[in-house]
Amino acid sequence: MLDSYRHQGLRKKLVDELRMKGIEDEQVLEVIGRIPRHCFIDSTFDAYAYQDKSFYIGEGQTISQPFTVAVQTVLLEVASGDKILEVGTGSGYQALTLDWLGADVFSVERQKKLYLKTKQLLTKFKSTVKIFYGDGYLGLPVYAPFDKIIVTCGAPIIPSALIEQLKIGGIMIVPLGEKKQIMTKVIKISDKDIKVTEHGDFNFVPMLSEKVR
Repeated sequence: MLDSYRHQGLRKKLVDELRMKGIEDEQVLEVIGRIPRHCFIDSTFDAYAYQDKSFYIGEGQTISQPFTVAVQTVLLEVASGDKILEVGTGSGYQALTLDWLGADVFSVERQKKLYLKTKQLLTKFKSTVKIFYGDGYLGLPVYAPFDKIIVTCGAPIIPSALIEQLKIGGIMIVPLGEKKQIMTKVIKISDKDIKVTEHGDFNFVPMLSEKVR
């Protein structure tokens, strides 16, 4: 895949912009500075790939703006070797970010066309991300428990099945709300208790239940 000096220069500017917006985690910024985001969107938008904006990727879904990806990733406190469940594979950009930070990523996508397209794309990066076609509300109980869980779509509530699949002491990042979402950090204190903190307003496509046939 072509990754020109122009693309690399635009990524550097993007990283500088994210730093100015308050992202301080240098590991996260370094990975965002290496991932060729233009490969994850339609070539029509190539000239705009490194603007801090979301873009439509088909099937009613978007690739999140880089600032949102950075915020979620920082809040997730990714450590090398973490076993992470991602709900909503989408373009695969967030999943690759976690992968390049050294995490063991399991990702669920409910849109069949996106699942097939993204699975093929990530192989070009020699990614170790494992993608599954299914209902994100249900998570991946067969592979649980997870150290961390990240939800990349707006959820009306914290899905109980995902809490059950989170290790005690684990972190879940989920945008909560119907029309506008509040970025929410959930720490599982025990099998009965969680700690919830809020981290600003964001806009996501809605989290949908039921697998697409």
